[in-house]
Amino acid sequence: MHESFEAPGAILDWARKHDHKVSHTRFSLNDKLPINIQDIDFLIVMGGPQCPATTEQECPHFHSAQEIAFIKAVIDENKLVLGICLGAQLIGEALGAKFDHSPNREIGVFDLELTEAGKQDKIFSTFPNKFAVGHWHGDMPGLTPKSAVLAFSKGCPRQIVRYSPKIYGFQCHFEFTKESMEGMINNNSHELEQYKSLPFIETATELRSHDYDTINGLLFKFLDYMQAQFDSKFG
Repeated sequence: MHESFEAPGAILDWARKHDHKVSHTRFSLNDKLPINIQDIDFLIVMGGPQCPATTEQECPHFHSAQEIAFIKAVIDENKLVLGICLGAQLIGEALGAKFDHSPNREIGVFDLELTEAGKQDKIFSTFPNKFAVGHWHGDMPGLTPKSAVLAFSKGCPRQIVRYSPKIYGFQCHFEFTKESMEGMINNNSHELEQYKSLPFIETATELRSHDYDTINGLLFKFLDYMQAQFDSKFG
């Protein structure tokens, strides 16, 4: 976690429901990265207002190069990895793909559409061809030669990226809940004002009005699939 308000939200709800052991590295509280990668089965890298190019002078608790190296080490151990927003960009960087600016900034709940690759993906082929998810971003993850874009929005061409069957990047936010959205609004209200004239920016009232339970249901479907990937090692 890069900031307290970029919370795991519904991801934590899913983990608790399945009685998974969860640990957190809260960079805003100066937590240190885990020493023993073998203790990790599933690494989830959350979002934040930073980008992979943010320096320690700009944000003293964000150590981009260190975190990218850690993600690469976890990937090299063949672990499950999911990156959300900034986390997706950091995964791309760990695999040698530079992040980029999205054509549009998006804050709100907007539809994604599956690409042809998405319609063939083992998990996203079971999703509707079009579905709504949360957004709060201005950048997007880089692409590797082996990656595939599985979904896009009108505002951003790289919303869901599969880097490998065990590694996914979500530029979008399936994990938002009413509670976590309140944290986003309270800590980022200046962005709502600054970007209000742009085409894909909702108001605080609109952000609070959405049905996040339905979006979370799609997240749980994906996380169940990832757990099955892990369980298959022991089947």
